[in-house]
Amino acid sequence: MKKMKGLLLVLLLIVGIAFAGCAQEEKSVQEPKTTPAAEEKTTPAAEEKPYDLVTDGVLTVGSDIAYPPFEYTDEKTGEYTGFDIDLMTEVAKRLGLEVKFVNTAWDGIIPGLQAKKYDVICSAMTITEERAKQVDFSNPYFEAKQVILTSAKDESINGVKDLAGKKVAVQQGTTGDFAAVKLTEKGIQLEIIRFEGTPEALMAIQKGDAAAAIIDNFVAYLAAKKDPETYRVVEDPEFEPEYYGIAVHKDNKGLLEAINKVLEEMKKDGTYDQIYNKWFGQ
Repeated sequence: MKKMKGLLLVLLLIVGIAFAGCAQEEKSVQEPKTTPAAEEKTTPAAEEKPYDLVTDGVLTVGSDIAYPPFEYTDEKTGEYTGFDIDLMTEVAKRLGLEVKFVNTAWDGIIPGLQAKKYDVICSAMTITEERAKQVDFSNPYFEAKQVILTSAKDESINGVKDLAGKKVAVQQGTTGDFAAVKLTEKGIQLEIIRFEGTPEALMAIQKGDAAAAIIDNFVAYLAAKKDPETYRVVEDPEFEPEYYGIAVHKDNKGLLEAINKVLEEMKKDGTYDQIYNKWFGQ
């Protein structure tokens, strides 16, 4: 009887050991040990970008590069230069981006932004209510106003009233164009001649095809400074101050906020003044 009890205990012990082994094996299958290699293969979720760009790592800028001193092509180097060019180069740098400029005709520049051919427009663009319906504008970065540019040999034009009955050149779709239209609405009957670019408007004065042009003050003064025997600038209180802004697609609020932040930093640390003084003096 003792032998039978002893044999029974041995059998129970063997069964217990086998059961424990199976349980341990099942646990190993259900809970595999994570190795360092497996941990390295785990990739975290991609960080959400603060704003969209046409090309990753690049700030693409649409600009009508025929408007010195804001944006134009250097005749000697063939490179783009000007106040807006320097401004956006610095903005891109502070955003940790490269910069690329896309030379775009003025009449298609806003549609190009809406089609996302570039990220922003920086092209001496005045902030207006009508344009703000189509794009978002940064905080103003430049103050300007319209003036009359006329022939240096013509002393008959000394204000907007003297434009009555005369041909006046403007760049189509600009605030100079809008200002000319407003003068006609106020009863000053002038003939508006529209050109695709400002250089063509200036040439019209030089050739005698137009008596004057209505354009931004700094552009007019630069033309008169370079060629005082051809051009003369006339100011008139009829033209109110206007402000330039950087245009951004309405779906790109993050980029707009980033640009406003950078512009504020540039004004605080003196970088904006350095760029301004380079092109316009103090």
